Amino acid sequence: MFPAFTEDQLAIRDAARDFAVNEIEPGAMARDHAAEFPSDIIRQLGEMGFMGMTVPEAYGGAGVDYLSYILALEEIAKVDASVAVTMSVNNSVACAPILVFGTEAQKQKYLKPLASGEVLGGFMLTEPDAGSDAAALKCRATKVEGGWQLNGAKAWITNGGVGRYFVTMAVTHPELGKKGISAFVLDAERPGVHMAKPEEKMGLRSSKTVMVTLEDAFVADDDLLGGPGDGLKVALHGLDGGRIGIAAQAVGIAQRALNESIAYARTRHSFGKPIGEHQAIQTYLAEMEARVQASRLLVYKAAIMRNEGQPCTLEAATAKLFATESAVWVCDRAVQIFGGYGYSREYVVERLYRDVRVTTIYEGTSEIQRIVVARSLLK
Repeated sequence: MFPAFTEDQLAIRDAARDFAVNEIEPGAMARDHAAEFPSDIIRQLGEMGFMGMTVPEAYGGAGVDYLSYILALEEIAKVDASVAVTMSVNNSVACAPILVFGTEAQKQKYLKPLASGEVLGGFMLTEPDAGSDAAALKCRATKVEGGWQLNGAKAWITNGGVGRYFVTMAVTHPELGKKGISAFVLDAERPGVHMAKPEEKMGLRSSKTVMVTLEDAFVADDDLLGGPGDGLKVALHGLDGGRIGIAAQAVGIAQRALNESIAYARTRHSFGKPIGEHQAIQTYLAEMEARVQASRLLVYKAAIMRNEGQPCTLEAATAKLFATESAVWVCDRAVQIFGGYGYSREYVVERLYRDVRVTTIYEGTSEIQRIVVARSLLK
């Protein structure tokens, strides 16, 4: 059943839509071509309360419910997925773990600048040889006086080079396997944190993604998030929220691709009539609409459960799997409907096609989502 939105939720959605159309859209294509990070836009989103949407007002956030956050994220993704993923990472896997597992001092120290957009945050789990396999982490945290020294490498870190505070996983007790992983809040401005140049990516070119090398990077005892050995728990909690966020991003991209396809099918003529009157195109549009609607319902269900504090690992993985796979298909069909024009950078569907492809990979690949879903069902 489709949720009945409150007046507040609709107001937040509409505010996000207006800002996306009027402020983000005009420069989206140019930023993509130049791989330019949207610093001014992120600052404005912070001023609007969109960089820490579910963070309570006491810690500098907007204090809204999780569905409101998802509605806003979807609207922004329709216009610029690079802005959406920057916002999503800051909300879902930087602010959220600190809010749930952080001490009062950590919340005061980190959430206020993150939620206001004063600084950006991120999430350091993936390594060159350890993505979805957390037990294979090689990054080590060695106990020293007053804190820990981190050594290792992290790969594909969103907001790297532009962010400051990163929820970071490292092995503190190797003999304990997954139970020996701990989580820290790492200040990227500390000595020993080396950010490589941004990756040259196919899509999401305005979002910054980097390799990070840690060489005796110090984190104080007060920067341990949760207790020793809680790293996997912190990571999985963050990933549940992150997966819902990426699924919402995929829905936004797919909806834009569908909108563009409908408009083009009405105006482009072939064989003496609009291509929308050809059955082949109608079949594509009908399937695109069905997949977008189904994806949106799965995402909203997971968001509502997350907001109510219910376990939602199954629902988050299902939404991430279906919404992202569907969005890739929808964008592929959009390019097909546009024909040769769909392959041209002058048309937005070309950018949508490039941007959407990674949604089936980051925050857990589709293959991993299938494993998560199956294991949940078999418990």
